[in-house]
Amino acid sequence: MASTDETTQVGQHASPFGTTPPTPPVGGAAEGGSKMPRWLPRAMVLALTLIACFQLGSWAFHQLTGLLINILIAFFMALAIEPAVSWMSSFGMRRGLATGLVFLIVMIVSAGFITLLGSMLAGQIIDIVEDFPKYVDSVISWANTTFHTELSRVDIQDSLLRSDWLRKYVQNSATGVLDVSAQVLGGLFQLLTITLFAFYFAADGPRLRRALCSVLPPARQAEVLRAWEIAVNKTGGYLYSRGLMALISGLAHYVLLESLGVDYAPVLAVYVGLVSQFIPTIGTYLAGALPMLIAFTVNPWYALWVLVFVVVYQQFENYVLQPKLTAKTVDIHPAVAFGSVIAGTALLGAVGALIAIPAVATLQAFLGAYVKRYDVTDDPRVHGRRARGSGTLLKRVRHLLRADSREPRPVEDDSPRASS
Repeated sequence: MASTDETTQVGQHASPFGTTPPTPPVGGAAEGGSKMPRWLPRAMVLALTLIACFQLGSWAFHQLTGLLINILIAFFMALAIEPAVSWMSSFGMRRGLATGLVFLIVMIVSAGFITLLGSMLAGQIIDIVEDFPKYVDSVISWANTTFHTELSRVDIQDSLLRSDWLRKYVQNSATGVLDVSAQVLGGLFQLLTITLFAFYFAADGPRLRRALCSVLPPARQAEVLRAWEIAVNKTGGYLYSRGLMALISGLAHYVLLESLGVDYAPVLAVYVGLVSQFIPTIGTYLAGALPMLIAFTVNPWYALWVLVFVVVYQQFENYVLQPKLTAKTVDIHPAVAFGSVIAGTALLGAVGALIAIPAVATLQAFLGAYVKRYDVTDDPRVHGRRARGSGTLLKRVRHLLRADSREPRPVEDDSPRASS
């Protein structure tokens, strides 16, 4: 009975006001501590959803990379023809009609150039095929005279026709024709896609700018319009300055090729002008290779003259012509231009190499307005010179020479005491 009274007293002290204490859960605190938190399932679902969205976005981006590159090319093409379209529109012409007229002129010029270049190459190939037996006979006679052999063209032709190498080459060429046809069709479709997007960007440029500015505050709208104008000026200026330099280069090379009597001089001159100006870094070497080859068929010394002229004209263009024509359009350092071409090639291939310079020029001009500049101090080191006697090594040498000259030398004593 005593224990019962003590238990009743403890229960009364533990639960005042006559309330009943809560019943502890079965299993104690060990099982209660291992219970899953309520936020953990939501966090797992959220993490899985984010991972799935990232994977889906990455897959979609890789699938649409070609389309995005085509849109980027079309956008820069529209920026390039924007000044011409705006100039025609200022005379009351509709933007759609002006854009179509510009594209028609570009297509006519491109088709004429490709036709002339193709006819030239076809004529050269026909001449080479017709003269090929003569070249083979001359090589065989030289080999027979030099190495005392008895080769004949008929035996060589029979051995080539019966060889497994020729059979495999013909089979690979037959299967490669389908690949080339597919690539040509794909290239035509890509060109059509770029042309359509460029047409819409140029014809609906004002509408596109209004749609973009409608979702931005007024302060941001001014910055977007200013960036758009800079991009138009830089891209159009780059295109027109390169076109003018291509015209000058073509005229100069036409005079050379015509004076040497090289066939197809006008087509070769146009080829040299366009390739040397619109293919960065290696365009000059690609442009000079074809005229050298054609000139070599006329006279080997003519090929050397063409090489010398290409090298000399390239130096004249880099140091005299290009700085004057691009000073107001695409004023960027040559090292920056070269680095931008390499970066564009690494990112987007040949397309990146073509649009790298106008893109970097646009970015440089846009950021230049937000960079505060100060007056440069008048110091010789700023101008690439050093003050006379400012070198630390020269100062040390002079100090050592002066110290040696001021140090007293010991006097020898010739007295008898010193000798004794």
